[in-house]
Amino acid sequence: MEMTDTPDSPSSASSSTNPIDRIVTSVFDDVRTHWSATNPLPDAAMAEVLVDRLRWLAFPGFFGPKLGLGPQLDSGLRSLVGEIVHLLGPQLERAFAHGSSGRVEPTERIPVEDVMHGFLVAVPAVRRVLALDAEAGYAGDPAVRSLDEAILSHPGLQAMIVHRFAHELHRAGVPMLPRMLSEIAHARTGIDIHPGARIGHGFFVDHGTGVVIGETTEIGDRCQIYQGVTLGARRFERLEDGALRRDYKRHPTLGDDVTVYAGATILGGDTVIGDGSVVSGGVFLTESVPAGSLVSGPSLDIRMRPR
Repeated sequence: MEMTDTPDSPSSASSSTNPIDRIVTSVFDDVRTHWSATNPLPDAAMAEVLVDRLRWLAFPGFFGPKLGLGPQLDSGLRSLVGEIVHLLGPQLERAFAHGSSGRVEPTERIPVEDVMHGFLVAVPAVRRVLALDAEAGYAGDPAVRSLDEAILSHPGLQAMIVHRFAHELHRAGVPMLPRMLSEIAHARTGIDIHPGARIGHGFFVDHGTGVVIGETTEIGDRCQIYQGVTLGARRFERLEDGALRRDYKRHPTLGDDVTVYAGATILGGDTVIGDGSVVSGGVFLTESVPAGSLVSGPSLDIRMRPR
């Protein structure tokens, strides 16, 4: 196919039969589908780099460059934190700029310096909680032979590394960027956790593929869920103008020490699973259960006959 010059404006290609001209016209004609460099968005490639650096920070030496001891460890960590600050600062600026662009719901503009300071202050606590998540992975999976193996190989822990940091940015009111980080973890692990979800310590996701945890989900301490679990909304409420209502409790609450087995679905913002309960695989649950419950569905009727 012969290449032609890109038209200077959509009108110059509106009647063209050349497919390249028509592609360009389609972009000009729909402002929803492109974004000007004069109004920058958070950079997707930089978000990928940030995810990797946050993994390094969560478990230095397990991920990223190998670090020495003593002064070498000290200087390596300071260099890593400096790099994260250097990467994160511009993305925070871009995120808040997008939040006030007029194309999305208005976002309160928070000083980037305040967000950065709060994020750095939270890092030690985040790392302590991630260490407990790693211990839960080792304790809960008989196929894992060491804590080191859990850190290096569990997709659930990889998803939680990103979630714990993204959640801090979400709590600080940063638009868009926390969700971008979470979707990178989703693509890498198959585990979809909205950065708004509140998850206690010692959280273990076994296998993990197909897990969905919605924005307003609350999960207590020492909980464990398996592949294919959905913690979702029962329905979406709408405003008088027909638009979706946002910013209300739509997703369930799990108490402490709750286990949810593979393929279970728990829906609804008023659904509370009491402490110590076990939800069996394949259950579809839209109502609360008291502490210490065992929730199971109908038994499968298996019939066998000679071939």
